[in-house]
Amino acid sequence: PENEETQRRPESERSFQNASNGRIDVDHVITRKMQLIAEAEQLKPVFMKEVDSHFTEFVNSLVAKSALLDSSSPASLFPASCAEKELHKAKNSRAPPEHGKIFTSRRSLLDELFEVSHIRTIYHMFIALLIVFILSTLLVDFIDEGRLVLGFDLLVFVFGKFPVVFCTWLCMFSATVVIPYNLFVWWAQGYCSSSHRVVRSLFYGMLFTLFQIVGLGIGPTYVAISYALPPASRFIVILEQVRLVMKAHSFIRENVPRVLSSGKDKPSTAHIPRLSQYLYFLFAPTLIYRDNYPRNPTIRWGYVATKFAQVLGSLFYAYYIFVRLCIPQFRNSSQETFNLRGLVLCIFNSILPGVLILFLVFFAFLHCWLNAFAEMLRFADRMFYKDWWNSTSYANYYRTWNVVVHDWLYYYAYRDFLWFFGKKFRAAAMLSVFTVSAAVHEYVLSICFGFFYPVLFCLFTCFGVVFNFTLNDRRKGPFWNVIMWTSLFLGQGVIICLYSQEWYARQYCPTENPTFLDYLKPRSWSCHTKM
Repeated sequence: PENEETQRRPESERSFQNASNGRIDVDHVITRKMQLIAEAEQLKPVFMKEVDSHFTEFVNSLVAKSALLDSSSPASLFPASCAEKELHKAKNSRAPPEHGKIFTSRRSLLDELFEVSHIRTIYHMFIALLIVFILSTLLVDFIDEGRLVLGFDLLVFVFGKFPVVFCTWLCMFSATVVIPYNLFVWWAQGYCSSSHRVVRSLFYGMLFTLFQIVGLGIGPTYVAISYALPPASRFIVILEQVRLVMKAHSFIRENVPRVLSSGKDKPSTAHIPRLSQYLYFLFAPTLIYRDNYPRNPTIRWGYVATKFAQVLGSLFYAYYIFVRLCIPQFRNSSQETFNLRGLVLCIFNSILPGVLILFLVFFAFLHCWLNAFAEMLRFADRMFYKDWWNSTSYANYYRTWNVVVHDWLYYYAYRDFLWFFGKKFRAAAMLSVFTVSAAVHEYVLSICFGFFYPVLFCLFTCFGVVFNFTLNDRRKGPFWNVIMWTSLFLGQGVIICLYSQEWYARQYCPTENPTFLDYLKPRSWSCHTKM
């Protein structure tokens, strides 16, 4: 049998079976094994690339077929009891519905990547860096004070006046539950039977707009300013304000066209979502309304606890970043005379804390916070972001960094702009979306910091627009990914540096009885002269 087995072996194996005196040629075996490993390593990326390509084509084809199937019979989605003329108007009154967002069951990208030990090691490195920050703070405080200082004065300050924040949020949320839903129900129930449909629609539309501007717009802003809420508390109020405004708009925008297509003689057939569906949407981690979403069968409470623990850990991480990297630098630099060298050093010294804060905001909010609420609500579509870190263009970065907000801007700002003005104005539509997004970002920062310093607005509308059109999707390759990361690092350094200088300038150089112009004029430009 041994002879027969030897005959069946390939020539390549028999060639090094025996060497002198019948001993195995170990060097030859090792060399052959290394060659096989090298060949396998060369084939692995090609194989994975082919698998990824075919899988992507398969998924895209599946999604396209699903969208085509959903849009193939629009008549079956709405009762055909209105007159043909009204139905024709209804179809032309909104953007094509077949191109709406399709929700499907899928995991978040980081949850999949953390199953790979190499990626999980990067996560462990960030935890190790947090431990180093904690040890550094404790040791420095022990040397300076002679004892361990375990107070978190900064966190207590920035999250102060929490009862006011909770009451404000409760009023905002309750008003958003009651007013938009009831306005829509009252309008929808009498629309088809009304003889003055345009007047009725304008009346209820004005009431809804008034609620958006006064109830959700001016009210929370007035509370944040009049009660002098600290920065983090203001962020909670203002970000909830923006979220509820976008949610209410999506609810009305998605349901009004369906009522316009409902029956004329049978008002009861008008599609009116249940209050429970609207309430679920207000908590769901999406800004696009649907009557139903894909749901998971169970809730993993251990997963929820882990995500909230990671959010809490990220808050402490940000605390130590500001305590060790930001406050010592800007507390001293704000008292120095302004010069170009100091500004350049400030920007480059701010890159590291700026990038770490960027990562923490992404991880804590877009991954942990949204996944925790999605798990509690059994919300199955977890694509809150895509692989933005692989972007080779700013156009792709804007689409993948925050998919939740991008979907809202795309369907309700960009597409509606094209529907209203025509598809020839794509550049104008894109520019308008950039302007709206930059204005909202700057509004949030201005209210939360207590001063107007349009650094982010200028970066967004100037460099952001230029990079979006120059570093577009035609730019491929690692070089462009390096360019994207380099500009992103510099932008974070500029933001952290200039906003921190302005914050401390307003602490060191306060004005008595400030006017409205004092809130608009940068204080950091003149504070050094006064000091």
